[in-house]
Amino acid sequence: MERRTRWTAAIFLFVALDAASLQIRGALLPQFEATFSVPPGLLGLVAPAGTAGFFLTVLVVGLAAGRIRVHRTLLLGVLGAGAFLLVMSGAPVYPLFLGALVCHGVSLGGFRALDRALLSHLYPERRGRIFTLHGLAWAIGAVSGPALAALVIWVADWRAVFVVLGLGFLPVGLSIRNLPLPERMANERPISVDGATDLFRDPAILGMTGALLLVGGIEGAIFTWLPYYAGTSLPAALAPLALSAYLLAYVPGRITYTVLAERVGYAPLSLALALPAIPAMYVALVATEGYAMLAAVFVLGLFMSGQFPLLSAVGVEAASEYSGPVNAISTSATYVGMAIVPTVMGVITETDGIASAMLVPVVLVVGASGLIGATWLATYRE
Repeated sequence: MERRTRWTAAIFLFVALDAASLQIRGALLPQFEATFSVPPGLLGLVAPAGTAGFFLTVLVVGLAAGRIRVHRTLLLGVLGAGAFLLVMSGAPVYPLFLGALVCHGVSLGGFRALDRALLSHLYPERRGRIFTLHGLAWAIGAVSGPALAALVIWVADWRAVFVVLGLGFLPVGLSIRNLPLPERMANERPISVDGATDLFRDPAILGMTGALLLVGGIEGAIFTWLPYYAGTSLPAALAPLALSAYLLAYVPGRITYTVLAERVGYAPLSLALALPAIPAMYVALVATEGYAMLAAVFVLGLFMSGQFPLLSAVGVEAASEYSGPVNAISTSATYVGMAIVPTVMGVITETDGIASAMLVPVVLVVGASGLIGATWLATYRE
């Protein structure tokens, strides 16, 4: 019991720190611009630098979990994540900062590719509940990140944020250093080539992957550019709180949708949230500004908070015998979207302004709604 509790606490703390380190990037974008003297087009590289290494590592490790030394991979992920945050805190030039950010993402990916599978083996009789708590740990860390950034830039240099978060990974590493894995995790089997081929032929897997690619793009747009956009109508010290308001909705949203999904179903509930997200996205990112935006983005967060867990569940439900690889595919698709869309928005911001760039997620949510609807019809007919 003690081993299970220690693994659970370590995973939840890692996930919270992961989420916080992801969310501070957008909150500190104006500080990066001022410190490194880079134009908005290059600022957009923060998103792909942080996610490129992450999604590739998640995909490779998740699909080959049975061929690697799981404990060593987890420990290296923890130590690398903390170390590269410290490197980022002292980076004197922008290319070095981006390089450390890539390595940080690789480290995070090595751990995140295995954490849900590990929880699944620790709590085989309560997977649904533990995955919900895992999502809440991420949401709490995500909310804390922009708030921490706002506090630090009010009293100190932005680099201190990376120092605080980097040191936060140390107790996680110490906790799991000599902690044995559950026997089932140590014997994890990789997916075969035939199994992978069958996965990508499944309409539910294809629909989930495409929808999460767009949902990831939307989240990447908001995580990266919302504080920057909010800074055009709010005081600089308050602009990061726009992202905190958005992410704060993830906590009650994910709790509520976990309960509703058991009654409504994953795909129909995802569609029921995506459709009202279209006008909510327009109101929050285009039609309002200033303090009214804070309320609007909270409402938007309520609709968007359920998309990743619900769409991931669509895939797992379609191929429950391959839950590990499905998790790798869903996470990778999400982070590909997170990498590409903010980069495109950086180019648009440099040429046409941030207001034009904020139209991109509005278009994407329309496309995501269509894909989710098509996926529901495909799975319903089966």
